[in-house]
Parts: sequence; structure tokens; C-alpha cells
Amino acid sequence: MRTTRQRKAVMSALHQQAGFTSAQELHEAMEADGITIGLTTVYRTLHALDRSGQVDVVRERSGERLYRPRPADGHRHYLVCRDCGLSTEVEADPVERWTEKVAEVMGFAEVEHTLELSGVCDRCHSTRNTAPAPGDRRA
Repeated sequence: MRTTRQRKAVMSALHQQAGFTSAQELHEAMEADGITIGLTTVYRTLHALDRSGQVDVVRERSGERLYRPRPADGHRHYLVCRDCGLSTEVEADPVERWTEKVAEVMGFAEVEHTLELSGVCDRCHSTRNTAPAPGDRRA
């Protein structure tokens, strides 16, 4: 994949984000840093980076794709909080071994897979359980 000014700028901006981020959030951050780039270019660049294996991607409940730079030693699997977006890397060696075995048995090469895990983190779950019910005046 050819390295362009836009790809460098998008990857640099991604590395500055704390976790997974949407194309729109990334575009806003870049604009706030004085980088003039179109939203369509950000989307197109992220798609190209995904295809080339340079970013990890998860989906929000709404279906929106969120991106973060992929570590040099390969893709990761994450458990993502549906409420706050916290992402935690999970050990997925059994998934990787299963994928390799299925590919071998079926006679496939260069198999890719997607595994998305989402839930509610402890902090958000605690907040949900201690927050007063709608209409509850004890708050």
C-alpha cells in the first residue's frame, strides 16, 4: 500500500486517540489540530488501512465502525463496553488455533476472521445498578 500524506496524517491521529474511535471523531480531532482533510478522505483512508491490516476494527451497537492502530505483531480481539466504549484486549489463542484448523481442513489459505465481543464493564454496570429508576425522587 502506497504511503500518502493523508494516510500518514490519519495514522498519526489514530495513534493519538486513547482507544477505538470513529471516522467522524477522528476527523473532528484532526480538524481541531489544524489538519485540513475531508471526512470522505478519512473514511476512505480508514477503509484502506483496514484492508491492508494496519488497523483493528470493531462495531458499535449502531453498526458504526470504530478503529485503532493494529500492533506490529498482529491483530487483536477486544471486549468492548457498550455503554462507555472501554476496550480490553482478550486472549484469543483458542480462536486463532480453531481458525487455522478450519482453514487447513477446508483447504483454504489466507483466511481472515472477525470476532466481536461486547458487554457492559464493571463501572457502567455498577452505575446502572445504583442509579435511581426514572421517576424515582430519592436521588
